[in-house]
Amino acid sequence: MELIIQIIAGLVGGNLAGMGLKNANLGTAGNSAVGAAGGALGGILMGMLGGDAGAAAAGLDLNAIIQSVAGGGVGGAVLTAIVGLLKKTLAK
Repeated sequence: MELIIQIIAGLVGGNLAGMGLKNANLGTAGNSAVGAAGGALGGILMGMLGGDAGAAAAGLDLNAIIQSVAGGGVGGAVLTAIVGLLKKTLAK
């Protein structure tokens, strides 16, 4: 369940990053795809760095949900910004 929350949060984070950083905008579909992937990776990394969202498999508590949203949203935004800026740089 955490992975689904992370992917959705990453999708939202990717689209927000695309709207906020016009230089890194990949379009709605691109922002969504990269954001979802970044959300999954961000959530996994956050869990590895000391978060315990993965260990809450017995039941989703508020801590696990907040961690999944934060890790997924930030991961989606960061990966979207990186990919967008790389795409712009390589297009020159």
